Parts: sequence; structure tokens; C-alpha cells
Amino acid sequence: MMQKSNLPEAYAKAHLPSKVSLAVTQKPDGNYNLITLEWFMRTSIQPPMFAISVGHSRYSHECLQDVRFFNLVFPSLEQKELLTLSGSKSGREIDKFAAGDVKYIPGKLAKLPVLSDAIACFECEVISQVKSGDHTIFVGEVKHSWKNDEKELFFFK
Repeated sequence: MMQKSNLPEAYAKAHLPSKVSLAVTQKPDGNYNLITLEWFMRTSIQPPMFAISVGHSRYSHECLQDVRFFNLVFPSLEQKELLTLSGSKSGREIDKFAAGDVKYIPGKLAKLPVLSDAIACFECEVISQVKSGDHTIFVGEVKHSWKNDEKELFFFK
């Protein structure tokens, strides 16, 4: 039977297992940053687009204001530690690519890294953004897509 609840309790019941992603952004110094995201979605088939929601206080938000590209990365089971690192440390203070020993190849659009151990990666150009409370939704048009058939998708449980 359905019963009235507060938002945190209802959301906790509904959101696990949860798909998560990573977004690669470029730092002002030309290096790269990673952020773990739970809030992302496909928004258009033609042209293909994804949206990611990034908190205003996050370093990746600052990076996306400067460089209008991101790679949306769907992580494999092997990338659990990288997801934890990317979601708990700020790129202002550490190089997550070095700390996480990230293997990658340069992408085609803006040369942002395509993570070799991920199951899929989408190179996106930011075409729009919308302020949503304490987050900004960045809408990116997919310019290049990558896949890895040898890996399995990671879910948080």
C-alpha cells in the first residue's frame, strides 16, 4: 500500500540500484578533470544529446563554464575505485587522472580523454545550459561515440 513519505526516504527506496556516469572536463590549465554523476539523461535522438547536472560548487561546473565540451563516460565494473575517487575529491586539489591511474586515448572532438576501461563514451559539445536550483543542467550534442564490448556496466547497489 502506498503511503505518504518525505522526499529523502522515498528517493532512497527508489534510486538503488543506480546507474552512474563520469564526466570528463578540461581544467583551465589544459589538464583534465573527472566528476562522478548520478544525474544525467539522454534528451534527444536527432540530433543525439545528453544532459548532465552539475552542482554550482563543483570544480567541474567552473571547468564547463570555460571549456564547452564534456565526455560522458559509462563506467565498467573495474572503475569502481575511480568512481569513488572522482566523487569524493576535488580536481582543484588533485589530478584525478594521475591519482586514479586512468588509461585513455585522446578523443576526436576536443581531444578530451576517452577512458579505455569504460563501456561507452560520448564526446559532447555544450549547446545549452539551464540553471536548476543549486545545479546547472548542461546539454551536450553528441559528436562522437565509443564502445567497449569487453566490459560490463557498473551499478551502485
